[in-house]
Amino acid sequence: SGCVLCTARRSDRDDRHYVVARGKHSFVILNLYPYNSGHCMVVPNRHVPRLDSLTTAEYSEMFLFIRKVIAGLERTSAPDGFNIGSNFGRTAGAGIDDHIHFHVVPRWNGDTNFMPVLADTKVISEEMKLTWEKLRKVLRTGRAR
Repeated sequence: SGCVLCTARRSDRDDRHYVVARGKHSFVILNLYPYNSGHCMVVPNRHVPRLDSLTTAEYSEMFLFIRKVIAGLERTSAPDGFNIGSNFGRTAGAGIDDHIHFHVVPRWNGDTNFMPVLADTKVISEEMKLTWEKLRKVLRTGRAR
């Protein structure tokens, strides 16, 4: 019922919704169905469906958050690389197609394996609560531990 991203934004329970950081125009949230541990989404506070619907302030803050998330994940998880992107529209693969958001997915050498193919199972190496705690701390303080 309603937009899950808007529900998370309105909530004061960041721990329940895995909201990592909040800004004036946007916020960072862990993906509940992650590709890898630390898979984050950077989301505008306003419920808008398109890139051209974002104000310059929203767009700028979101991309600053993307940079901060990358730096935070490098400190907490030491990935070998990142995928950054967005799916615009259901046909393009958007699971939430009416509230634009950008994915930041940490990647490690060898992070894909046979489990999704043979067992329809994803292997996530760290519990989300621990990932949330570590990333939230590093984005607030700039220190990993």
